Amino acid sequence: MSISATHNKGILIASIVVACWLLNLSIALHVKLSWASPITYLLFLLQTHLFTGLFITAHDAMHGTIAPHHKTWNDRIGKLCTFLYAFFPYTTLYTEHHKHHRHVHTDDDPDYYEGNFFVWYLQFVKNYVTVWQFIGYAISFNLLKLYFPTENLIVFWIIPAILSTLQLFYFGTYLPHRGEHDNQHQSRSQSKNHLWAFISCYFFGYHYEHHDKPYVPWWQLWKVKEDSL
Repeated sequence: MSISATHNKGILIASIVVACWLLNLSIALHVKLSWASPITYLLFLLQTHLFTGLFITAHDAMHGTIAPHHKTWNDRIGKLCTFLYAFFPYTTLYTEHHKHHRHVHTDDDPDYYEGNFFVWYLQFVKNYVTVWQFIGYAISFNLLKLYFPTENLIVFWIIPAILSTLQLFYFGTYLPHRGEHDNQHQSRSQSKNHLWAFISCYFFGYHYEHHDKPYVPWWQLWKVKEDSL
């Protein structure tokens, strides 16, 4: 299948990511939480990874790669993913992300900051998180705890969401864009290791390739990496 012929498969893959997120969360919220059980750690790690997948899917929507020939469905899926992820307004993320691509590694880049990891991360969060999201989480948490154990909500919903922001920031922003670069995209890529690239951040460690070909969905970035070698 060519890179451009992704309009049907993109919707399918996005649907699988959302369905897996919902299924794993549903299971996790119903299990008896026990730190002596490996199931707890498995569900926790999977939920963190799937939270990252939600945002990566929304990111694909921002580039129009979920449904290239069906903009309405492409944007609907993107809005659903940003809402499920952390009540983010899709249009705001869309605008800021495209600023990042147009002005990468400059003062006009909303994702770039000259500082150490922790200062940069805090600036990154400050740029995107709003008081309305905290209100949304507070309302949802208090409603959900009427039906699910509070401990399960914290361990399998709240903490994985927070950890996935660190995962996205570290592998998708900090490592690719820190320091100086000698290429037009002001980006670097991790060495080729498709398994680690998927586990770490859905192939977004191949970051130069993403900036060079932003029309390629996450699940085909490994092919671009292969072609670039």
